[in-house]
Amino acid sequence: VVVFWSRLPATVELTLLALLIAITLGIPLGYIAARRVGSLTDTTAVIFSLIGVAVPVFFTAFLLKYFFAVEWQVLPVSGRQTTGIDATRVTGMFVLDGILTREWDASWDALKHLILPAVALATIPFSVIFRITRASVLDVLDEDYVRTAEAKGLTAKVIRGRHVLRNAMLPVVTTIGLQVGGLLAGAILTESVFSYRGVGDALATSF
Repeated sequence: VVVFWSRLPATVELTLLALLIAITLGIPLGYIAARRVGSLTDTTAVIFSLIGVAVPVFFTAFLLKYFFAVEWQVLPVSGRQTTGIDATRVTGMFVLDGILTREWDASWDALKHLILPAVALATIPFSVIFRITRASVLDVLDEDYVRTAEAKGLTAKVIRGRHVLRNAMLPVVTTIGLQVGGLLAGAILTESVFSYRGVGDALATSF
């Protein structure tokens, strides 16, 4: 129990960033792909979403670690923070702790350690959110009220915000909620690859 609660903030921090990445990329790309259905942009985005679902999280994590950490050395290989860095612990979420205590170097260092595992963990929810957004927008674009709004001469901005996105987001929001459980499960493999000391890493090393 002690180990679980001590490691939980790390997993929550990783899950939140992965979900943020998935939402930030998945919804806009899904909308753009739906608006340009059949185009090169749409085809490319769909292919990437299929790859994101098909490729296991641990394999994606290994690829990211090999290229960005080992070969190009632009991001840390493992861990949550550089050993020996002077940082004050408040919540157990290292990035947030650095912001709260204004220890910007500690916060930035923790964020750099967080990027690769978060991107790896975000691949599947990104793919799901993208595909649901694309399908939902396509359905809404075929609705009579959208065609009526276009016939009235409303601007594209008004139609997008008031009619398309507002109605298309209903199934997307539901999907986002369902992805949280999958992220927590995927964190076990991701944390193991990057030696990220969260709940998932504790579970993996306990067996």
